[in-house]
Amino acid sequence: MKSDDRAARLAGIFFIITFVSAIAGALLYGPVLTDPEYVTGPGADVRVLLGAVCEIVLVITNIGTAIVLFPLLRRHHEAAALGYVAARIMECALIVVGMLSVLAVVTLRQVAASDGDGASYLPVARALVVLHDWTFLLGPGFVVGIGNGLLLGFLMYRSGLVPRRLALLGLIGGPLMSVSGVAVLFGAYEQVSVWSGLATLSEIVWEASLGIYLAFVGVRRRSAVDASRTVPAVPLT
Repeated sequence: MKSDDRAARLAGIFFIITFVSAIAGALLYGPVLTDPEYVTGPGADVRVLLGAVCEIVLVITNIGTAIVLFPLLRRHHEAAALGYVAARIMECALIVVGMLSVLAVVTLRQVAASDGDGASYLPVARALVVLHDWTFLLGPGFVVGIGNGLLLGFLMYRSGLVPRRLALLGLIGGPLMSVSGVAVLFGAYEQVSVWSGLATLSEIVWEASLGIYLAFVGVRRRSAVDASRTVPAVPLT
């Protein structure tokens, strides 16, 4: 159990880092994502590049959570554990595509500054920003609901490695987040909206709570897990 505990605590630290790096990256990307004329202006390239560094850290820690937890989770359902790893990899692949699109906009701005004709690069730059928005919707907005929500919630609930009431947040929040991603895909509402925020709230609370629990508590001791599964004997009279 000591090795399991160390692995769980490391996974918890990785989860916490994913939160910090994801938020930092989104904030640092702000000038590129919100300014449609970015390639024609002075730009904030250093800030955007720092955002890309944050996303590199995000990708590493995302995959790290899956790799570290896989040996623990496969004991309880190997197919679901493998599915969780695959979902994490798919999420990170989409994040990398979005990151490359943002970096391409930075390069276009630098080329436009040297050419002195930024207006001709505007359509391509805007298309790259749209590509980033789609990858964000399909990666953190959809795949995360399946992987981190439904699959990881199921595995944690089945294994009893964390309190089952906590795991229920993933089982509920994950599908809600994925359904919300599909709703945004078909134009039911905007990705940044009250409805989207409400649909993703449970998943956010689940991932944050899981990271904190694993980092500071570890996994539940086997005796406690087994005791929770034991049906008390009925005395014979």
